Amino acid sequence: MAAPWAFLRLGIREWNGGTRSIHGMSESVAPGGNQKRRTLLQYLGDHFYDIQALREFLLLRQMLKLNRKNRSFIGINEKYGPYVTGALFILKLGGAVKFQDKEWIRPNERGRFSADFLAFREVPVEAVDASGCAINYLGLDNLSVALKELQSLSLQRCPNVDDWCLSRLYPLAGSLQELLLAGCPRVSERGLACLHHLQNLRRLDISDLPAVSHPGLTHILVEEMLPHCEVLGADWAQGLKLGPEQQPQDTSSPVSA
Repeated sequence: MAAPWAFLRLGIREWNGGTRSIHGMSESVAPGGNQKRRTLLQYLGDHFYDIQALREFLLLRQMLKLNRKNRSFIGINEKYGPYVTGALFILKLGGAVKFQDKEWIRPNERGRFSADFLAFREVPVEAVDASGCAINYLGLDNLSVALKELQSLSLQRCPNVDDWCLSRLYPLAGSLQELLLAGCPRVSERGLACLHHLQNLRRLDISDLPAVSHPGLTHILVEEMLPHCEVLGADWAQGLKLGPEQQPQDTSSPVSA
């Protein structure tokens, strides 16, 4: 049987240990005297005896890596303040930021960006584009605390943004006016219901959310929940809003009704 979680963590430390733990075992002597290189698969095969244990190990390792990317920059915050810290966090994830009355700052194709924004310690960040970034609930916690004047937030196609993430946006209730969630595979009706506290929203994109089981009905309910907000994804609700006599007719059949 698989070892408990403590052993899984030990396995991660062993693999990440580098030279002493794994590279030290990277070559072993075969019976014939020939040397062979130990691969990661061989290492895992020595420590896990079923597929479920191996899957849990890999998922835990992936989760820890994701959480490291979303950790808070305490030292940076103490030195440069919350605006610069929040901007740096998004830029390191590959996103873009816009300080108030400034141009957009984006990383280049190599992930590099100018450090000129370090001088904007007193300038609020008004827009963040984190589309496609590996941001999760920890990152959104850090972001919402640091950038309380944020007006526009794009989380389109973010694979780790889920319902719990949306429940962490309440610190932005006083400022957020635009929220883009199109293409987030893990956002469902429950997460959208958590947006009721964002009454200052003026534009919300909830199109292409595969985890939403009833998109048309959800669209209507979100409109009622946020009456002053333009909710994008109206094509979902089109069939629900048309009466029977207004539904498009099938003209492909030659037989008349």
